[in-house]
Amino acid sequence: MSLLELRDVGMAFGGLRAVDGVDLDLEQGDRHGLIGPNGAGKSTLFRLVAGGLRPTTGRISYGGRDITRLARHKRARLGIGQTFQHSSLFGGLSCRENVQLALQRAPGGGSRGAAGEALERFSLAERAHAPAATLSHGERRRLELALALVTEPSLLLLDEPAAGMSAAETERFAEMLAALPAALTILLIEHDLDLVFRATRTVTVLHLGKVIASGSPEQVRADDEVQSVYIGGRPDRELFVEDGRPDAAARD
Repeated sequence: MSLLELRDVGMAFGGLRAVDGVDLDLEQGDRHGLIGPNGAGKSTLFRLVAGGLRPTTGRISYGGRDITRLARHKRARLGIGQTFQHSSLFGGLSCRENVQLALQRAPGGGSRGAAGEALERFSLAERAHAPAATLSHGERRRLELALALVTEPSLLLLDEPAAGMSAAETERFAEMLAALPAALTILLIEHDLDLVFRATRTVTVLHLGKVIASGSPEQVRADDEVQSVYIGGRPDRELFVEDGRPDAAARD
């Protein structure tokens, strides 16, 4: 049984089908990337999984339970954690206080010392008493990841976590993702294809709301339809250059 299962999931806004008949299966411990050009339906699908939207068609199951119409906060209690594309931190509170607030959602309120452990884990211990508003962009992203993980979710949804990061910050973030517990299941939406291909073991590609490819990073790299969607028929080498960095045309 899959931890997360989507069957024929669709989302229509009037006559626009933002997500169209998507099937997706994530087993415990999977590291799965979701990519696609602008307008592909990635963010909509993410909100459907997280509970921010309810699909117009199809079914979403988590741990064998139908959560298609379950509210976001109830999904969180079942073990679905997430980070957001835009910051959700309380800027006037310290890093420690932000983590302590998140811990209130954890079973039993979390263990004593959990806030300090979370900050240490993401190299933020020295910034524990600094207001979140004073953090650098990369530090804020790491704090958001700490908040998502302190509740010990089984499934972590990451919505463009590296957006706006420098190359050095992205590298550090990739190392932190690699160090997360093997049992944690991750669904990652990200424009930085190099990060996606490094941090995940399987990748699904959306285009105009439909799945056009799914497989290992190597299979997705080589897929003719993926190449065509991203670069409009230009030579394959222009999408994935030799040093592994994605071509600018591959970004939304």
